[in-house]
Amino acid sequence: MQAEKSGTQQQLQIWDAGAAQRYDTPGTGMFAPEVLVPTVARLAELAGDGAALEFAIGTGRVAVPLAARGVPVTGIELSPPMVERLRTKADEASIPVVIGDMATTAAPGDYTLVYLVFNTISNLLTQAEQVECFRNAARHLGPGGRFVIELWVPELRKLPPGQSAVVCHSEAGYIGLDTYDVLHQRVVSHHFDFDETDQARLFRSPHRYIWPAELDLMAQLAGFGLEARHADWTGAEFTADSRSHVSVYRLPPT
Repeated sequence: MQAEKSGTQQQLQIWDAGAAQRYDTPGTGMFAPEVLVPTVARLAELAGDGAALEFAIGTGRVAVPLAARGVPVTGIELSPPMVERLRTKADEASIPVVIGDMATTAAPGDYTLVYLVFNTISNLLTQAEQVECFRNAARHLGPGGRFVIELWVPELRKLPPGQSAVVCHSEAGYIGLDTYDVLHQRVVSHHFDFDETDQARLFRSPHRYIWPAELDLMAQLAGFGLEARHADWTGAEFTADSRSHVSVYRLPPT
């Protein structure tokens, strides 16, 4: 219990008011239309005529446009500052949010879809918590309900012998560096933002990485079966070279 509490406190320190303010990048990055439009379209299709529950709803990057498509959306979120940011876009009546962690917190209502996007299940830093996240999703779903996870594939093949860090992304004004602890299946993402000055801003976030096969086993423990896996939200084929995946798990229909 102490380890879980420490993990929760660590996440609250990371996703503070400053992080919430920097999180939204309208029109660019993960807020770009080419990212959001297929994400929302696929989730709306999977929700069907039912309601959706987003684990780690954050500032509403996905929930707000999904609700605008007519899908009733509820959220669970650990960070109050992230919810405060969401409230500038949608009120409680439009998108209800329960404050708590996604592994144990319950949200009222009946859902056909629970979803967890942008690698966020890896914010749970133990295998036990990640398994409980699946079980929590199952508790919120009726027969035939779906749990969708978007997650990156660990890039251990990029690690030369004796090296523990890889550049995960680089562009003008930004470098992302991941440092791996392969013994404990942990990775820390280091995000460096900089401009023409000598100053840079660093944001770090710890994760527990999960292989697709391990994720499938977690799903089985919670009663799910793998329905589909693609490389992205557009339905591209998942291959050995895919850097991420969108996996759809489903409970038995009866």
